[in-house]
Amino acid sequence: MSTPPHTLRRSTLAFLTDLAIHNHRDWFQRNKERFGSAQQNLHQFADALIQRMNKHDRIATANGRQALSRIYNDQRFHKDRPPYKTWLAGHLERVKPALRGGYYFHIEPGNSFLGCGFFGPEKEDLHRIRMDLLHDHETWEKLLRAARLRNVWGTMEGRQLKTSPRAISKDHPAIGLLRHTQFIFRRNFTDKDVMDEGFVNEVDKCFQAIRPWFNHMSAVLTTDSNGNPLD
Repeated sequence: MSTPPHTLRRSTLAFLTDLAIHNHRDWFQRNKERFGSAQQNLHQFADALIQRMNKHDRIATANGRQALSRIYNDQRFHKDRPPYKTWLAGHLERVKPALRGGYYFHIEPGNSFLGCGFFGPEKEDLHRIRMDLLHDHETWEKLLRAARLRNVWGTMEGRQLKTSPRAISKDHPAIGLLRHTQFIFRRNFTDKDVMDEGFVNEVDKCFQAIRPWFNHMSAVLTTDSNGNPLD
């Protein structure tokens, strides 16, 4: 029985391993065909993931090609940065404005992981999140303690203020959450995991597990206190 085309291949990880050792333009040009094959493999993986996720979510990212990030590093302000990233990664966006939150997959030998959440909330969004925490932190705590979420994602990560936000008491029972300026979850995978034929299904299940929290965040960021859509 042939391996499904969306399965991440050993040759894809081997290319990335070699790129980490030979991260310069001459080597990359000589191995452009290997890069093209690895990139196509990720396109097929992302296509299959989008197809699965659209059965239970609304993904704005149209296809795997649109999902993938560029492998080229921006060296304009970092001349000492190597020319290429040593990983292949992609983002899946949900249909806005109603659905908030984003999904991320990162394939790198020895450092593959999934991520989801809110990496850089805008000032207005961060304010609305904090207002919700001030008045309804119990709902947050219930969602974040849910067995399905914790079994898949563990605890929430992300940058935090060293002190309490302005005008918020350091004694507030949700001060640990209120200090967050990012709201991120991460799950790591081994090389063996990512090359398994069922990996795309595992990723789909992981992203499904965050949905109750995403649903709450979408409501917080798109409706007023009466549940009416924001203008």
